[in-house]
Amino acid sequence: MNRLGSATSPYLRQHADNPVHWREWDAQALAEAAERGVPILLSVGYASCHWCHVMAHESFEDEATAALMNDNFVCIKVDREERPDLDAVYMSATVAMTGQGGWPMTCFLTPDGAPFYCGTYYPKVARGGMPSFTQLLTAVTQTWQQRRGEVDEAASRVAGALREQNAGMPDHDLELSAELLGHTVAAVMRDLDPVHAGFGGAPKFPPSALLEGLLRHHERTGDPAAYAAVAATAAAMARGGIYDQLRGGFARYSVDSAWVVPHFEKMLYDNAQLLRVYAHLARVGAGSPLALRITEETVQFLIDDLGTDHGGFASALDADTHVEPGAPGVEGATYVFTPAELTAELGVDDGAWAAAVFGISAAGNFEHGTSVPTLAPAAGQSPDGTPAEHDRFERIRDRLRQIRDRRPQPDRDDKVVTAWNGMAVTALAEAGVAHNRPGWVEAADRCAAFLLAHHVIGDRVVRASLGGVAGSAAGILEDYAWLATGLLALHQATGDTARLTQAHHILDLALTLFADPDQPGNWYDTAADAETLLARPRDPIDGATPSGASSFAEALLTAAALSDPARATEYRAHAEATLSRGALILARASRSAGQWLAVAEAALAGPVQVAVALPEPQPIRPGERDEASRAGAELISAAHRFAPGGSVVLAGVPDSAPLLADRPTVFGTPAAYVCRGATCDLPVTSGEALRGALVPREV
Repeated sequence: MNRLGSATSPYLRQHADNPVHWREWDAQALAEAAERGVPILLSVGYASCHWCHVMAHESFEDEATAALMNDNFVCIKVDREERPDLDAVYMSATVAMTGQGGWPMTCFLTPDGAPFYCGTYYPKVARGGMPSFTQLLTAVTQTWQQRRGEVDEAASRVAGALREQNAGMPDHDLELSAELLGHTVAAVMRDLDPVHAGFGGAPKFPPSALLEGLLRHHERTGDPAAYAAVAATAAAMARGGIYDQLRGGFARYSVDSAWVVPHFEKMLYDNAQLLRVYAHLARVGAGSPLALRITEETVQFLIDDLGTDHGGFASALDADTHVEPGAPGVEGATYVFTPAELTAELGVDDGAWAAAVFGISAAGNFEHGTSVPTLAPAAGQSPDGTPAEHDRFERIRDRLRQIRDRRPQPDRDDKVVTAWNGMAVTALAEAGVAHNRPGWVEAADRCAAFLLAHHVIGDRVVRASLGGVAGSAAGILEDYAWLATGLLALHQATGDTARLTQAHHILDLALTLFADPDQPGNWYDTAADAETLLARPRDPIDGATPSGASSFAEALLTAAALSDPARATEYRAHAEATLSRGALILARASRSAGQWLAVAEAALAGPVQVAVALPEPQPIRPGERDEASRAGAELISAAHRFAPGGSVVLAGVPDSAPLLADRPTVFGTPAAYVCRGATCDLPVTSGEALRGALVPREV
């Protein structure tokens, strides 16, 4: 029987009505395979995956295919987002066997979990040199029954290779230096697309962490090329179809090199990381009106479209829309338009204007003559990237949103993942203080409160929850790292020392659970007491999300600057050891080292610390001006506006937090102290003077 009905993963629940006797991954499922003497069929995917849905409709919903699976295998379904540890192990095997990976991932395992054959999507009917799924099932069954010895030998070799791959980052002679980061940036810039911006060709993914790293590099060095690359890429994405021009939010990637046609799923982790980048870009130099508009709209997308009733943020919106109940999903059906639809809904004049503004053509840029709305640069465009007829644009855009809202909508994966919510907390808090939007900080704090109440259980962090109920999957290193980073961002945004204490708790747990005792600076992605798999996963390479190790490096570096001396020494030592290991990735895999670059730039800059000392609040009589409050607000605003990315900024009464220790006001006047590492400037008392201390170069 199918046992997915009570799963906490929306992806697993999508398969609860399949005739396949799906099980979740657990010891009982492996024991059943051993008892029956059959292999395991492991299928890994996630809720918003288009090709996962296709394979499910073609094969897993088919009675005959399901019977073949049930008779010859123990069938296990895994949500890669809930169990990234399992996904990492078997994706490594898939890539080793086939040269590429992806989802759905289809692996055949021995009863003890060793893979002997792996692949991704298999069609219902053989095509393009690819066998049908039923042909594959038959062939694997015959091989298992007739050549079992060869299967076991192959599985043993693969298992051994997987263990060797997880040896950690080796020792090396590289030093984290300005020269190394210059080399990293130069290597990245060689891959810059001079026509469409971004890096590399199609398909094109938002290089979120890399953009943050390049911005920090520009702020430290004044490198105009790094800034130009970020600004051009941010503008190209914001005007392309990868960005939802009507409702905000970024899709997972564009299938073309010009950012026009997206793969329509919208992931929390992409939007949280990109919010951080656009909010940062909007305050660099003279500021970018376009970046500020995208910041505002991305925040609204997070709150309106991904916000949950409990204060957290859902994982994703699906790539597909179910236009007809029970029918396969149609990719992009919610989002695309034709000129005829615009004319029918808006009238001839507005319809033609909207078609021109949003690139909706008769030929179409998508499928069947439909177009994904884009916003190409044009003469007369406003600084924020919208047409000069701004009122008309907003009126028509609002009308198109209403039209689209009447259509069937993509499903939402309501799973709340700790790491991705930690990214959202970080981005919302940073964006809120940088652009004086206290409501954004409040949204971040609500999310953090939910995570602390539901995802931190005793001395453990869980990976995910659904409907406010924690799942059983243990948190991995990135969950601890981003939760701590989000709490540290809130401590800075609000001055709440409880958030600092909570971050210390999470970091101290992580130091115990994920350390490699034989290799300081190397970290495992799973806890020391986690389920034993074929190999204990650890991958330091940054991908769609930053690696656990590079994420932990940021948390440690930030905490070191905010903590009491004893903790600061310990955290800084761990951060430096981790960054020292990461220097190898910066040198050899620059495009896959975005988070490493961002953290290394912050470390090389000090990191910059800004402590704003405020006097104790005094009662004010009617008619009096509170000059101290005004001066303090001016310093706080300048600190958040002009401190480079990766800086640590905190305002409060002297000695109310470690960063404010021994930093008094100046004769009762608010004062800002700027330090870089262990070197500090004299205090300043005006916003203009603080700006001068923080921004030696302009864009």
